Amino acid sequence: MISKTYKKLVAKQFAQDFKSAIEVVELPIPEPAPDEILIRNKFAGINAGFDTLLCRGDVSYINLTPPFDLGVEALGEVVAVGNNVKDFQVGNAVVTTIRGGGYREYQAINANLAIKVRQATPEVLTLIPTGVSAMVALEQVGEMKSQEVVLVTAAAGGTGHIAVQLAKLAGNHVIGTCGTDAKVELLEELGCDRIINYRTQNLNQVLKQEYPNGVNLVFECVGKQVFDTCVDNLAVRGRLVVVGFVSEYGKNFEPVTQARIYHKLFWKAASVRGFLMPLYKEYMTEGRDRLFNLFYTNKLKVAVDSTQFHGIESITAAVEYLLSGQNCGKVVVRF
Repeated sequence: MISKTYKKLVAKQFAQDFKSAIEVVELPIPEPAPDEILIRNKFAGINAGFDTLLCRGDVSYINLTPPFDLGVEALGEVVAVGNNVKDFQVGNAVVTTIRGGGYREYQAINANLAIKVRQATPEVLTLIPTGVSAMVALEQVGEMKSQEVVLVTAAAGGTGHIAVQLAKLAGNHVIGTCGTDAKVELLEELGCDRIINYRTQNLNQVLKQEYPNGVNLVFECVGKQVFDTCVDNLAVRGRLVVVGFVSEYGKNFEPVTQARIYHKLFWKAASVRGFLMPLYKEYMTEGRDRLFNLFYTNKLKVAVDSTQFHGIESITAAVEYLLSGQNCGKVVVRF
């Protein structure tokens, strides 16, 4: 029997952690309006940091009042099309990156907001928008060149493992940090030049001893002490791009009492830059096309975490799993 309802996740209230904020609701499956397509989501990408900050009301550029829908990254199949839709047909595989479109089994959206892809595999979800973010952060914000030293923190994560490969493809010496043997293994496979397991090695010590001239470009996802260490080890005219701060997601932000950061940056003409994909939308299409080309010509490997999460009810566990730092590659929920 074909179901007439679907489930989705909503934030019913603001809370300090994701689990306390959310609930599962069931609704009738919508009919697509004339300009819409109806998509049955097959996979959702987990973006635990953004999800948690959103549920805390800490995402400054979005002003939401609960209840609101959750999840951004989704990959699915078109199951119905509106009368005016010409470019899509039933059976097409599509990716969507609309806030609220991810953590749900079905979504009816304007056809212009969907991206047609060859097939609905979770690897594709790692490229859009995760991989595009890595590319734009490195190239546009970090002004990545070649023959430089590039450091990627959380290098075995969904964004990090793509950043490592893009920096290598550009002809750089790449350092990657991670915290488990499995992640070290993944980074070895990806051709990372120097892998630092921060649980067994001291990041600051390694950088000071092995890279006395400093690091030219840092792709920084962790925050706290790791961020401070990266700033201390920037080269002359080095650039640090803040892509996230996973060490503080779901926790109270750590107050810092030390000399202002310009004392560290000024004498090296170095810089710290923030990156947020929604503020760099103009690079999305070109970056996406280039990434797909790299992937389909086997120049880029995509790592999807092997832990299986199934169904709307498993999203909370997937968020907690990602925040715990256990993942190797992209964390995906299957519907």
